[in-house]
Amino acid sequence: MPELSFRIEGAEVTPYAMVPLLTFVLRVTNTPADEAIQNVVLRCQIQIEATKRQYGPDEEGRLMDLFGTRERWGQTLRTMLWTHASMVVPPFAGETVAELPVPCTYDFNVAATKYFYALEAGEIPLDFLFSGSVFYRDAADALQVAPISWSQEARFRLPVGTWRRLMDAYYPNIAWMQLRQDVFDRLYQYKIRHGIPTWEETVERFLSVAEDAPV
Repeated sequence: MPELSFRIEGAEVTPYAMVPLLTFVLRVTNTPADEAIQNVVLRCQIQIEATKRQYGPDEEGRLMDLFGTRERWGQTLRTMLWTHASMVVPPFAGETVAELPVPCTYDFNVAATKYFYALEAGEIPLDFLFSGSVFYRDAADALQVAPISWSQEARFRLPVGTWRRLMDAYYPNIAWMQLRQDVFDRLYQYKIRHGIPTWEETVERFLSVAEDAPV
């Protein structure tokens, strides 16, 4: 019966995809090495281990939206679910290297995006939790299937620069967020009434008024 283990060996920005896509390089190893693996239907839960890195003063300020002030981090700073991913590993024996695609978002209503954006440099500690099914041939060459336990995991430290390159490739010099429909309608009517040509100028006008107002 197969005993699979997993290791993340790298992460690359995937260009020209329909959505921002990170591709993680996944090494899959089986014991015994001479056993023929037909394929692996793999599911993966990816968590951000936020407690396993240090944060600078500027990062602390940007993370306040997620974790509150530094004094509260003992209660609020925690491991967070980032996303789920899935893939099919093709036939192999012994070990193989496969690509695990992970779609990403730049939506600032998503906690993971807020976290990634807050970081200036260094690495993002990730924990990959694997499950799924492995299809293999037994000694009689009969096709068998066995589950992959959730106890299978792999840790990887994603460079912050890799995430920034991904967003720069898909959203160069742009950030975006969602607004409630009624708020958007009010903002849109304001833009039309005042003949403001772009959304940037519309928001800048509001910001200039807010920044000049007494606190």
